[in-house]
Amino acid sequence: MFLFGLVHISTGDLLRAEVSSGTEIGNKAKEFMNAGRLVPDEIVTAMVTARLSREDAVERGWLLDGYPRSFAQAQSLEKLKIRPDIYIVLDVPDEILINRCIGRRLDPVTRKIYHIKNFPPETEEIKARLVIRPDDTEEKVKSRLEIYKRNSEAISSTYLKIMTKIDGNRPKEEIFKEIESFLLQVQKDTEKMEKSGNTLLESKSHKIQASTSEDNWRGIPTRLNNIPHSREIREYFYKDVLEATQRAINDGRTRLKVENNIPELNPEMDVYRIGTLMELVRVLALSFADDGKQVKVCVQGSMGEGALAGMPLQLAGTRKILEYMDWGDYGALGTFIKIGSVGAKEVDEQDDMFIIVAPQNAVGNCIIDDLKAMTDAAGNRPVILINPRLKDLPGSSGIMQTMGRDKRLEYAGSFQNCYFFRLLYYAGTQYPIMGALRMSYPYRCELYKRIDEPSGKEKYVILSTFTERPTINEINDAFQGKPRNEAKNTSGIWGFLSGIF
Repeated sequence: MFLFGLVHISTGDLLRAEVSSGTEIGNKAKEFMNAGRLVPDEIVTAMVTARLSREDAVERGWLLDGYPRSFAQAQSLEKLKIRPDIYIVLDVPDEILINRCIGRRLDPVTRKIYHIKNFPPETEEIKARLVIRPDDTEEKVKSRLEIYKRNSEAISSTYLKIMTKIDGNRPKEEIFKEIESFLLQVQKDTEKMEKSGNTLLESKSHKIQASTSEDNWRGIPTRLNNIPHSREIREYFYKDVLEATQRAINDGRTRLKVENNIPELNPEMDVYRIGTLMELVRVLALSFADDGKQVKVCVQGSMGEGALAGMPLQLAGTRKILEYMDWGDYGALGTFIKIGSVGAKEVDEQDDMFIIVAPQNAVGNCIIDDLKAMTDAAGNRPVILINPRLKDLPGSSGIMQTMGRDKRLEYAGSFQNCYFFRLLYYAGTQYPIMGALRMSYPYRCELYKRIDEPSGKEKYVILSTFTERPTINEINDAFQGKPRNEAKNTSGIWGFLSGIF
């Protein structure tokens, strides 16, 4: 329901994401899904409540899709004082539901979902390679349906006063129009109550969740020099980047850049992992696709001619990796998400936004001309640069001279940081970590100091905040406890890693 600004939370998408990531909870869920059984309450509830506590759901409200499905799940939400304003039940005859499921087919190459009657494949070649998903057999669908009926009857008492039944055996346009009318009425009722000094229960639960989420935030993960990073650490940063980017786009920002320089994402270090960068891109693209956006993921191609032809080593093979990645079971790649290159010709009318993977200049070749042509063609649509490296490099044979140096630097600086993270070290070293610098839109830039604890553990404590990214001198002063108006001195032990900024 992106028209209302609600965050769409689908238990199916959450489960598939866990299964795709190979997490412990995902592997447990996979066993039940493949057997045609519903995933146990404790697994689903843990995922849903964690998603509801995120800042976007707290601020914008939410739409739970397919949850709660049992009395225990409903009671879990009640105990947390999470209560919806309206409970919508789509009423569809059993035979229609069964036919919809058993007629589904999956293209194992593109991961696109078809239906043999309602949405047949475009060619005979595609038709020949389609497969049936393990949980889409008639026997398993009927089993799930019977369990669903028992559970839905059990939870009806919890939401009886706010329950609305809608005939789901109609064209989707009619169904959406009816749902929209109910949501508009809820919206009007909410505004009336707020004007009279009252709030709905869901508004109260949002405040409770916001407080809980902030109180439980554990700050910057520790042991960031341990490579490879754990799945938990990578997902922490994926989530941190995603939420900052969502806030910036919701505020109407259209030229954004993400600079996440944890060791696995920092090409200056020998532990750089292209797979981590690709996972970050996938998380961003799938999240915006879930909100109904058409996302173009772009990787620059070969630049230059003759001896200067080629692409930065950091990006070699990136496009192939993106094409072969698992983009979920619901056919996101090729429908909501497409992969392209950098340039004006890559901008299609149906594209809603663009994610550009690590655009960078190389000696003798400049990506900025193609990048500017693309952003000009994109107009007011968001363009997000992920870990760009657009510092000016020497030209060769006039190749980089299409745009003057001043204009190149001005254009590169026109993208606003929606997220920035970098570890701080002693000058010329990569160990030990002294602290970290973090900015998450729209908040201030935060400077942290790493502290070793007697127990052998470590923690990050905040030293200072800044309205803009601090200079090396300002970082030095904060670590030494100097007031900000004291004389600056970059020499000595506190001269940090050159090139941080």
